[in-house]
Amino acid sequence: MDDNTKTPLRAGAFDLSDNEKIAKIEKHVESILDILGMDLKDDSLSKTPHRVAKMYVKEIFSGLNPNNKPAVTLFENKYKYSQMLVEKEIALFSTCEHHLVPIYGKAHVAYISNGEVIGLSKINRIVRYYSKRPQVQERLTRQIAAELRETLKTDDVAVVIDATHMCVAARGVEDVNSSTVTADLSGQFLKEATRMEFLRYIGY
Repeated sequence: MDDNTKTPLRAGAFDLSDNEKIAKIEKHVESILDILGMDLKDDSLSKTPHRVAKMYVKEIFSGLNPNNKPAVTLFENKYKYSQMLVEKEIALFSTCEHHLVPIYGKAHVAYISNGEVIGLSKINRIVRYYSKRPQVQERLTRQIAAELRETLKTDDVAVVIDATHMCVAARGVEDVNSSTVTADLSGQFLKEATRMEFLRYIGY
């Protein structure tokens, strides 16, 4: 994965354990809520700092930790299937790194086997892994495509993401109708006929 595709991480990003990170983040969330004027003695709010900290580390930003990268299972293409395989409408939940609000939508992934095939659930897990970190959609699209090309040892990979950004829908212009579409096509998918076949399968 080239430097333009990598998530920007500082040196020593994983020196702390998950529990140490949760403890530190909890204190900061508590300070933010206090500054905003919230009464943290209220039973509805008293555990919020811990819940948020745990959610950040264990759930919505869990894809930052390389230990959480999914193990990938490949199988020999015994059936000599030579057409594209498309997995469409993969549910996608990520977080905008500019405002730390949700990005949600669908990912559509396709590849043409170079001798091996990937377990279908692993495609979903790769999408989920790279989604679970602060992201911009362009980088996320490229990361998923790069991971699949490296894993499958083929350039014949296509990824399209169609997502709604809450930083657009819930703040700023507050446009609830728009979505953002990004694509990363390589290998045979750069050929018009193959590209159009893929886009037809996913309804574009």
